[in-house]
Amino acid sequence: MSVLTAPTTALHPDRLLPFERELRPIARRLYEQVQHLPILSPHGHVDARLLVDDEPFADPTSLLLTPDHYVTRLLHASGVALDELGVGQGPLAEDAARRAWRHLCEHWAVFRGTPVRYWLESELAEVFGIEAQPGPATADAIFDRISACLREPQFRPRALFRRFGIEVMATTDDPTDDLAAHLILSADPTFEGRVLPTFRPDRYLESGRSAWVHDVTRLGATAGVDTGTYAGWVLAMEQRREHFRAHGAVSADHSHEDVGTAALDAADAERLYARAVRREIDPAGATALRRHMLLEMARMSVDDGLTMTLHPGVRRGHHGPTLSRFGPDTGHDIPLRGSFTDELRPLLERYGTHPNLRLVLFTLDESTFSRELAPLAGFYPSVYVGAPWWFLDAPDAVRRWRSAVTETAGLSRTSGFIDDTRALCSIPARHDMARRLDAGYLARLVAEHRLREDEAAEAIVDLVDGRPREVFRL
Repeated sequence: MSVLTAPTTALHPDRLLPFERELRPIARRLYEQVQHLPILSPHGHVDARLLVDDEPFADPTSLLLTPDHYVTRLLHASGVALDELGVGQGPLAEDAARRAWRHLCEHWAVFRGTPVRYWLESELAEVFGIEAQPGPATADAIFDRISACLREPQFRPRALFRRFGIEVMATTDDPTDDLAAHLILSADPTFEGRVLPTFRPDRYLESGRSAWVHDVTRLGATAGVDTGTYAGWVLAMEQRREHFRAHGAVSADHSHEDVGTAALDAADAERLYARAVRREIDPAGATALRRHMLLEMARMSVDDGLTMTLHPGVRRGHHGPTLSRFGPDTGHDIPLRGSFTDELRPLLERYGTHPNLRLVLFTLDESTFSRELAPLAGFYPSVYVGAPWWFLDAPDAVRRWRSAVTETAGLSRTSGFIDDTRALCSIPARHDMARRLDAGYLARLVAEHRLREDEAAEAIVDLVDGRPREVFRL
């Protein structure tokens, strides 16, 4: 018997749907309403150049393992060194890629109960037709099977993009990016779908960073503006935002340790900015300047219509030695406590009822779901609660989020699902997971006679299709 036909982890058609006999048939019918709808992915990290170049993926490891810090962090926690997984090394030789893949399969048990296992099983089965249980005995055979697939044209990036039914996919981009890849894709009549840039200005707001002066100088050079003054910084940001909008951007994304906003008067803003340019700003001054700058970002979103998304509350690069050796986004970012109510009050008092603002709030602190996010979205017409993000994009956390938010803010005050991934092949698995979970949640409301089934069917289509189109102006 081939190892690829040995005992399997075949995907159950009712996976993630409620197990209760009364609920499952309703959930099936609701899921069928959205199972094949196009994917709208308004926030993610897949590189647009991947689709421009359309080169075959090199090997299973560089496609499914190395770029996905969800996968590498648990392997690292289980004693596998990141360099053994190819992290931070660029293209891998065949023997190194195979060795890393063996580590994944040999440690398959550490993923039990995690969404990572759910996504990987979905990718193996639905993308590559593999249902064999990963393990030491099957590692090489699975590696070879995927490698053979990757040599076929139907497994190149553009073919997978079409096969996955992706209608819109947003990338995450530095304000100084020329967005040439996006321009090429938008002008290519053979490419179907929309790949949109996202304006991500975080580093230019953090004046306490050692590289900040270099970064804002580059920002000014790109915009053709002198960023030696705060007024110049504002003008450069406005011009680069307009550049992004001209290339299809619909949102600006911000990720800082907190979402504090507080206005400075013009003189204080210029004074603190000048100190930062001279590298003389202290931590308190840098925080005050960033909170003022974030408020300015909200003002720009009101003016230019870019949806403003906030992804706060992460201690990035928690392990300094790993950060120094392997760089950022390598699995050692750790959540912080969240707080929104008072921190966002200055922003919301100015712009929270403005008809042109869309503000999407994400959190890694579950305690804020019902205490802060839902009440804010339940009053301010500009505020939407972002889908469970990062460490919370797991089935049970998604269920808790949906219940906690809906009771106060309803279904319509949410963002639609956000996959937030660097791993192209995980996009359909993540969106399918969200659709199944929403089908289960709505099925319960129907079974409890809190919704009619026709209302639930309308609601699930709106969650998948209507919410992201409205919130991100797609």
